[in-house]
Amino acid sequence: MVDGVFVLMPAYNAAETVEKVFARIPPEAGRRISRYLVVNDGSKDDTAAALSRLEKQFPNLVALTHPVNRGYGETIKNLLGYALREGAQVGIVLHSDGQYSPEKIPEILALFDKDEADIVQGSRMLGGGALRGGMPMYKFFANKVLTAIENRAFGMNLAEYHSGYMAYSRRALETIPFQNLSASFDFDLEMLVLANVKRLRIAEIAIPTIYAGEKSHLNPIQYGFDVLSVVRDYKRGKYHAL
Repeated sequence: MVDGVFVLMPAYNAAETVEKVFARIPPEAGRRISRYLVVNDGSKDDTAAALSRLEKQFPNLVALTHPVNRGYGETIKNLLGYALREGAQVGIVLHSDGQYSPEKIPEILALFDKDEADIVQGSRMLGGGALRGGMPMYKFFANKVLTAIENRAFGMNLAEYHSGYMAYSRRALETIPFQNLSASFDFDLEMLVLANVKRLRIAEIAIPTIYAGEKSHLNPIQYGFDVLSVVRDYKRGKYHAL
């Protein structure tokens, strides 16, 4: 059973949701988590106050703050860098908006316990639950089209590339030069691309699709162009050179 499990959480304007996410972490998972790290990425609401309350409930929680919003990719780099420096053996990126299920943490950890993966991605597209969970039709089809393009370009066969529910082994964090990657939402995609280039093992688990009125900070049109830019850069050899 792997030790040194860190839960890594980006938080931006998450005052209404972050405590609910912590409350949903299964007890059997909580007993295995060495440290929680949350980065408050320049939130303009009461996220800091919510994190202060959580620090009283979770003595192993560390809350860091970006005085100004630095963006998703930069926040994840900060989280992963911290985990690596502090000796994490597994880092699970759990978002603070509640759209990714903390209930799935035991299933993620099981793959690392059995040494079956270096990276685990929670996929909304496995099991046919995306539309049942309320994924808007345009997002569903955009996901399908982009994933088909990506699988063909990268020579992979993933159900999707666009979930931010990612978990990394220490080996993955030591192998991938993640500090050189995007500061935006295509960071997770670049991590998967580099994992494939460096022959790391990628596993997917099915996760429920949850839309409960949370505000997304992702611009879907810009994100689509960013994805296509990653495909272009891959074809030009950028990721093989890193």
